[in-house]
Amino acid sequence: MSWKTIFIKTDNSSAELLSEALLEQGALSVDIHDAAAGTDQEQPLYGEPGLPAGEVWEKAEVSGMFEPDTDINVVLQSITKTLQLPGVPVFRVETIEAQDWVRLTQSQFNPICISSRLWIVPTWHQPPNPSAINLILDPGLAFGTGSHPTTQLCLVWMDQNLKPGETVLDYGCGSGILAIAALKLGAGRVIGVDIDPHAVRAGHANALLNACEPSSCLFATQYPVQSDESGKTEQVDVVVANILSNPLIMLAPILASAVRARGRIVLSGILEPQAKEVMTVYGQWFEMQVHAAQEDWVLLSGVKKTVQ
Repeated sequence: MSWKTIFIKTDNSSAELLSEALLEQGALSVDIHDAAAGTDQEQPLYGEPGLPAGEVWEKAEVSGMFEPDTDINVVLQSITKTLQLPGVPVFRVETIEAQDWVRLTQSQFNPICISSRLWIVPTWHQPPNPSAINLILDPGLAFGTGSHPTTQLCLVWMDQNLKPGETVLDYGCGSGILAIAALKLGAGRVIGVDIDPHAVRAGHANALLNACEPSSCLFATQYPVQSDESGKTEQVDVVVANILSNPLIMLAPILASAVRARGRIVLSGILEPQAKEVMTVYGQWFEMQVHAAQEDWVLLSGVKKTVQ
């Protein structure tokens, strides 16, 4: 079986209306994304704190998936009439063939050796080294299988540098792999934060798979601000953020405020040409350095200054 997917270029004033119109015409699913993604005009929108709710890319593209026998011309004519457009919008149609997505995904991921004592093991495999620290992982709908260099850089850093009993915040936790790894490597308490509810659910599920103590492992869609009697926000010993350079720059004040004095920050998801800009921004609060690199990606680490 296959599906027809129509892609329509639009702007931020019409994207929501177009997506609703596609649903009314029988679309099985719709999506709004940046029409300039992958180019110099790509616009970073991540739904993080400080951005207007519901903000859409200036140059957007709306896609709708339909049953294979759908007459796309009829759909376009109906949308043009309903939205009172001056003419049929610019579009393209692609055919998506059905696949066994579960088997396809599983075939791409095998156990990964991070170090002599640390392995990542997908749930559909047996641990190659039962005596090692094995992170049993089912990514589900969340990012984070451990196969990407940015994740591996973070895992190696934690394996070599995390101290017993430290508190760790994994911001942009995805599947929860870094938060769970920190706990199994000796952290006293970990917090995984992700704006995607699917990621939070995946984190909870993976924590259960790894027999993590619930009181020591928390997942949430926003950083849980806890204040003591003086009104001060709780701070952690280590913040790990494996995202991308643009959101890392935008989140710098939030992540910096989460780290205690002389605490540490670990940043990944950064391409080598972007490292200097990220270091400059975080240098307001931290003594930063390039800690390691893998392929075209770098990992930055820093110690929070006592006086800023």
